Amino acid sequence: MIPFSPPRIDQKIIDEVIETLKSGWITTGPKTKLFEKKLQEYTNSKRCLCLNSATAGLELILRWFGVKPGDEVILPAYTYCATANVVIHCGATPVFADICDDFNIDIKDVANKLTERTKVIIPVDICGLPCDYDELNSLINNNKNLFTPENEEQKKLGRVLLLSDSAHSIGAIYDNKKLGTQSDVSVFSFHAVKNLTTAEGGAISFNLPNTFDCEEIYNKLCIKSLHGQNKDALSKLKKGSWRYDIIEAGYKWNMTDIQAAIGLIELERYDSDMLVKRKQIFDKYTESFSKYSWAKLPITINNKKETSYHVYPLRINGINEDTRDSIISEIFEQEVSVNVHFIPLPLMSFYKSLGYNIKDYPVAYKNYSQEISLPVYYDLRDQDIEKVINAVVSAVESKKNNL
Repeated sequence: MIPFSPPRIDQKIIDEVIETLKSGWITTGPKTKLFEKKLQEYTNSKRCLCLNSATAGLELILRWFGVKPGDEVILPAYTYCATANVVIHCGATPVFADICDDFNIDIKDVANKLTERTKVIIPVDICGLPCDYDELNSLINNNKNLFTPENEEQKKLGRVLLLSDSAHSIGAIYDNKKLGTQSDVSVFSFHAVKNLTTAEGGAISFNLPNTFDCEEIYNKLCIKSLHGQNKDALSKLKKGSWRYDIIEAGYKWNMTDIQAAIGLIELERYDSDMLVKRKQIFDKYTESFSKYSWAKLPITINNKKETSYHVYPLRINGINEDTRDSIISEIFEQEVSVNVHFIPLPLMSFYKSLGYNIKDYPVAYKNYSQEISLPVYYDLRDQDIEKVINAVVSAVESKKNNL
């Protein structure tokens, strides 16, 4: 069976993890701090904070910005549940916007849903393709009159916060720049299936206006992400520095040096190796499926942006959800694992129970009903790619001929 997205675990990673274990630093320590520095340099951002997940990063920023009950946060209906769950955790209301044909948030629909209660917009770089950040920033800046600040951070910003869910898009390009500086704050994921993995993990990339001190915010959020403790283990190691204080009821969201060790190896070779291999896989899929009229190929690059080659979202023209599911079953029968990214949140029981209706998001539903995500991972061999292509073509043509 060809798997869908296993992580790359080679000898370099194993050796780095073993060295970390032997060092005695297995929680947050020098490698985590070094990984933050390397990520800051890679994204050209003002500061980076590593955490145990992208979910933690999103919620940490919402809480820092003071998002609370009565507030609204706009996000796409087509995303993983984490993007919306963190809004629920803060007591605020997720306001779903529909998406465009390229899977990213529909900015016209965002504009229709902006109100005086909107505090944050969370676009999502689905499959690694950047959102239209120039248009989003223009929309926010042109609607400052709607914004009602309620704390010092909100007054200092003076507008809606643009918080990018960049879980899929580390290394993607927008306007000739790496992702990480196009919004006020970007949050990356290093989950096991991501291009750059730390097993579990995530990072916040800060690009707030110069009226904010990103170093000060970093220090505050380090405390908030470690139970409100004003010294981490590394700081307490200094002579006479054992005493610490709890200055707030924080969270347990820190990254460990074991995770960072994996990330340091992966980041070092990311552009020169991982992205090159993933692009090659995308190109082979595109070359093969472009021959078929039923295949709708994903956008990978245009004059403004380039994907991170995270997920290859193939769509099958002219089918419905049931047929798509049947095609997937047939592909699995041929020993090939595929997936669907994602089930729109208004289809999920929890969000349906809150009154969200998928009929209000027709593009999200159409894209979902016709989408099949294909295997993309570093160790996928040429013969495996051919097997994937043949399985998909066989399954689609078999099912379409029976319609």
